[in-house]
Amino acid sequence: MSTYSGRSDRRAVVVGAGIAGVTAAIALRQRGWQVEVLERAATMEAAGSGLSLWPNGLRGLDAIGVGAGVREQSLAATEGGIRDTAGRWLARTDIAELRHRYGDLVVIHRTRLSEILRAALGAAPRFGCEVEAVESIAGGVRVRHSSGTTEADLVLGADGINSTTRTALWPRERPPIYAGYTAWRTIVTPVEPVHSGGETLGRGQRVGIAPLRDGRVYLFATANLPAGQRCPGDELGEIRRRFGTWHDPVPALLDAADPETILRHDIYELPPLRTFVRGRVVLLGDAAHAMTPNLGQGANLAVEDAVTLAALLDRIPDLPAALTEYDRVRRARVQPLARQSHRMGAALQLDWPAVTPVRNSLLRLVPDAAALRALGPILAWGPPA
Repeated sequence: MSTYSGRSDRRAVVVGAGIAGVTAAIALRQRGWQVEVLERAATMEAAGSGLSLWPNGLRGLDAIGVGAGVREQSLAATEGGIRDTAGRWLARTDIAELRHRYGDLVVIHRTRLSEILRAALGAAPRFGCEVEAVESIAGGVRVRHSSGTTEADLVLGADGINSTTRTALWPRERPPIYAGYTAWRTIVTPVEPVHSGGETLGRGQRVGIAPLRDGRVYLFATANLPAGQRCPGDELGEIRRRFGTWHDPVPALLDAADPETILRHDIYELPPLRTFVRGRVVLLGDAAHAMTPNLGQGANLAVEDAVTLAALLDRIPDLPAALTEYDRVRRARVQPLARQSHRMGAALQLDWPAVTPVRNSLLRLVPDAAALRALGPILAWGPPA
């Protein structure tokens, strides 16, 4: 049996400098690992979107010592729920009660979160470094990349939904599947302050609003459209045509939006993998379980993966046994949530004229307290001891 706990020469290579990869690198370095982070992008460009950090994700960030800093740079959510296109509430989320039961819920600019994590990491990732091959060697793994070769005890594939690590070592697994809808995202500086967030449902399309700490607003929208369809040079015009007559403040936010900042991405999800581990290579975040964004849990589950992996490697001396346990607990955690998110997306994106009014009526009938209880299994998660 090979033991690793307590050694100071344990080496890990992290492929991908996103939330999952950098969080994992921080957690491992805090436990004495030597960690190198490889990122194929030449630079970390500013992200034009925000994200929600729920109590489970914030507990993970607390575990690596950055939770307080993240809260300071975030805006605590005060109101949430689902409306119809006229602005009438279909369902409300009692944020005060959610906070009382489970913990904080905040919204942060994705770029700001990345900056906080990279500052905590200390050493900069190796940018412009593309992984070409991952090979098993005696007692470890060899990574061949565009900057040379690195040998390590462990490789973490945290390189997103189109992971080259997963493609290379999980060749028989199914590729990502189009979920049936596209998404636009942007950050808007509103003329008038916006204090209320939430989503609005139409037929086969919806809009979400999330105020940020600096007064700007994260705005996103979805629509059922064929994959790959685009409106070059006029994405803002397209979403204005679709959502410009919906309730306030949607029209005003669209009027204030900068067409140069509109991001558009088709929504894909990853079919469930049979394992997150191949030898001494382990997958985290979207590389392991990319799901539709309907639960708002993508970044949170990535943080969970990272701190869980580091804790298990610290607690279980035998590295293969630690990876086996990671595979067991994380697949049991995230794969049901991915299915739940898929089902929720199917309901929220309904576009049949005869069915959408029924959906809206059913949403009105669900007690707010029941909806809050349903979040319990997601939000009550905590890092392994």
